[in-house]
Amino acid sequence: MLEQLRGRLRDLCEIDAISGDERPMLRALRAALAGQVDEFVVDVAGNGYAVKRGPTPGPTVLIAAHTDEIGLMVKSIEPGGFIRFATVGGVIDNLLPARPVRLRGVHGVIGVKAGHYQTAQERTQGWRADDLYIDLGCSSAAQVEALGVQIGDPVAFVSPLIDIGGHGHLVAGKAVDNRLGCAVLLELAAVTPPCGTLVLAFTAQEEVGLKGAKLAAERYRPDLALALDTMPTGDTPDMNAFRDLNVRLGGGPALQVMAGPGGRANLLHPLVKSFLLSVAGSAQVPLQLCTFHAGSNDSAAMAWAAQGIAAGSLTIPRRYSHSPMELADLNDAVGAFNVLRGVIGCMDALPEFTFLADD
Repeated sequence: MLEQLRGRLRDLCEIDAISGDERPMLRALRAALAGQVDEFVVDVAGNGYAVKRGPTPGPTVLIAAHTDEIGLMVKSIEPGGFIRFATVGGVIDNLLPARPVRLRGVHGVIGVKAGHYQTAQERTQGWRADDLYIDLGCSSAAQVEALGVQIGDPVAFVSPLIDIGGHGHLVAGKAVDNRLGCAVLLELAAVTPPCGTLVLAFTAQEEVGLKGAKLAAERYRPDLALALDTMPTGDTPDMNAFRDLNVRLGGGPALQVMAGPGGRANLLHPLVKSFLLSVAGSAQVPLQLCTFHAGSNDSAAMAWAAQGIAAGSLTIPRRYSHSPMELADLNDAVGAFNVLRGVIGCMDALPEFTFLADD
């Protein structure tokens, strides 16, 4: 499965789908799922839903992975042909200078003052997005416009997926968050639920506010909603596993028991926690229990949709999050697949997630 997952991920990472224009991803997913699901529908907000029905009635389980990636947007075109841009999602300004980018299928580079002319302070202080520009090699705004470039066009980073260290299971590239989750969902499309309805939801605009997930949960009102995403690790020299984050690469999927500062994003439903730990134990997949104060994922929006949804998440560890080179261990993704396959297999005996159901 490792090689198939790597191939899927490589193909998906090559697609540019900045938040707000996930259409290229939806087209690719629709083609990949043709003939594998009972239906594939896209709502007006840009969510894609792949639905598989079991042979008999039963519960509805929704598993979500977001399709969008962080990036840039054309803000203005200067008379000399340089493009000013805005950031979309959690872009790190310091990583932008001299970065290759792509817009309208055309390659460019993010320009910055020549190193020979930077002051000592400029060389070490980092750069703000407002100070930078995109160079398409055009000498006038008219030349840029002749390429079809307009204000509001999305701009993606160019960082093809590469193998890391010759280990065979480590990869890095742009948009691993969350093309890796989407790749796992494509593998899950081959699993038929024993009963009920399985919804694989490919959600829009997660990077800018978890927007699509709320609509997905309200549309299907699932008995259980799970977000499959990636998350940072605490296993690099600039992090501390005990003080910052006790998640490591290769340690298996992470189970966030709390997300957001003080739990403001999500506090994991205790019965969902018990269920996922039980399923993971049966599948012999280790889960990394963690609190994640620096972010959240689609489960936070789904939990409070409609009149409340039993929701949680599985997250695949990745290093260098929200950079154009995110590093992941495919073995962790295989672990997430095995847990989710176990969840689907339990749909004919899905527990009640009423808050006091275990009384």
